[in-house]
Amino acid sequence: MQPETNTIPKITSSIKACLFDLDGVLVDTAVYHYKAWKRLANAMGFDFTEEQNEQLKGISRIESLAKILAWGNVTKTDGEKQELATQKNAWYVEMITNITPSEVLPGTVEFLTTITNAGYKLALGSASKNAALILEKTNLAHFFHEIVDGNSVTKSKPDPDVFIKGAQLLGVQTSECVVFEDAVAGIEAAKAGGMKAIGIGTKNILVKADLVVSGLDKLTIEDLERL
Repeated sequence: MQPETNTIPKITSSIKACLFDLDGVLVDTAVYHYKAWKRLANAMGFDFTEEQNEQLKGISRIESLAKILAWGNVTKTDGEKQELATQKNAWYVEMITNITPSEVLPGTVEFLTTITNAGYKLALGSASKNAALILEKTNLAHFFHEIVDGNSVTKSKPDPDVFIKGAQLLGVQTSECVVFEDAVAGIEAAKAGGMKAIGIGTKNILVKADLVVSGLDKLTIEDLERL
């Protein structure tokens, strides 16, 4: 769906498109992932901490499960891993079914509106297979020209596939894109794809980003023009 704009595009920088991760950048859904993974770990007889959950940012469900099983010293067959991943996702989807626009992170709507009105093309680039549902529930879907998620790509970040496909769908060069990410793997994916990267978080963690801010509420059009 094309975003509605009421102004003439005003892009004055080499950046033409903005690609966004979802969890931790636009919407605060990380807590639901944590609760679902913790429930799964507890069901297998061990605990799962918030610190460990931080290490799962930006990677796929199966890769996340592999890390959790290793932390719990649990061995499963491939078939059992698929069942566990499916169970975790079912719990997660059950929780996010009731998500509302109140869980959109501060400044998100304002920033998306600003860059849309300035003429930037927007795409989502997320490992989540539930991205479309979350965007719909939080009233953010109309901002995005394209959605690339875990249903449309097989390679996980730090592989740049999700962002490269987003650029292709938007009809722009990767050098004309800036990626907004809160995960180290996502920043690495952006740089591997030849794109600029804005980190949402802290500088001591997202060291490879071109710019790091605490949230989208701290960004302006001028920040994009300086990249």
